[in-house]
Amino acid sequence: MLAAGIDIGSLTTKAVIVEGTRPVAWSLRPTGAFSQQSARAALDEALTSCGHAFSDLAAIVATGYGRITVPFPSRKVTEITCHARGAWTEFPRTRTVIDVGGQDSKVIRVDDRGRVTDFAMNDKCAAGTGRFLEVMARALEIDLEEMARLSLSARSGATVSSTCTVFAESEVISLIAQGRPRDEIVRGLHGAICDRLQGLVARVGAEPEITMTGGVALNRGLLAVLQEHLGHRINVPSHPQLQGAYGAALIAAEQTA
Repeated sequence: MLAAGIDIGSLTTKAVIVEGTRPVAWSLRPTGAFSQQSARAALDEALTSCGHAFSDLAAIVATGYGRITVPFPSRKVTEITCHARGAWTEFPRTRTVIDVGGQDSKVIRVDDRGRVTDFAMNDKCAAGTGRFLEVMARALEIDLEEMARLSLSARSGATVSSTCTVFAESEVISLIAQGRPRDEIVRGLHGAICDRLQGLVARVGAEPEITMTGGVALNRGLLAVLQEHLGHRINVPSHPQLQGAYGAALIAAEQTA
């Protein structure tokens, strides 16, 4: 029996289709200005890729900031619960989930059944998020993949005192003008983000194992700095950017059991 999860984020919309707990298809597309259409398009793309139709789905759960606007899901669940469920299912020893999305970041404590026991969230600005990294990459005239490579090759990090996107961009421009190597600037930016994440981790009293979700988890440079900050190895799912939709699909599948 098939079930689907849809995660309508601020930057991208993701859909995952599962049979039991096994993902059988997925898709990812920009959310754009029309989240309803993006949600349906992402779901249709995933269904097409596995040779099924909308009528084959027994249940659909929506999550993410745009979940309220989508009319067809059978249930709507917070992204905190969905990311926790997805990360815990892939790594059952997970007790802390760090999710860094396009516009917010959160740290979630889970118990030995994957249930949320506490969380801390930064959703007031783009500080320490995927959007923050995109703006800094543009200022440095590099892409996000090169940011990761430069950070890993840096011997030290420049001091970046602000994680406010506007002020940090000004700092980066000043560091470029001073002739500071780009690898050191990138390492400094990653350090500033990890300082902020470490503060969220401290608020919920995180414990290992730790799993990171969201597209920023693909940045190996930031991941290395975060592991240094926390003193723990961090699990990264095979598709970290899909974990919210995967968790939503798992919750949908439970409805059909």
